[in-house]
Amino acid sequence: MKTVSLTLVAAISFATGALAQSRPQTIGMSCGQAQFLVANRGAVVLSTGQNTFDRYVSSQASCLSGEFTRPAWVPTADTPQCFIGYTCVVSPPDIGWLSLPHQQGSSS
Repeated sequence: MKTVSLTLVAAISFATGALAQSRPQTIGMSCGQAQFLVANRGAVVLSTGQNTFDRYVSSQASCLSGEFTRPAWVPTADTPQCFIGYTCVVSPPDIGWLSLPHQQGSSS
């Protein structure tokens, strides 16, 4: 019984890993197609190279609470730097003179 359980867990892990590796590649689509995919789904994980990928979103609504959007450009078949939408990041955007001061260990 224990062997059957371990075999089942191993099979499920292998199948899940194989499914997780399958994601659209921006290199194989036009800039317009990549932009449409992000806009249509709201959030999608895309490969941008052989070993690179990220989650791209169409708006702040697809980020978690406390996350901010950062503009994202990716390589596509027809454009080396295609604006695809945004990525979600934890640091607030740099907005020049309105930027929040960095927290130091001591307060002045």
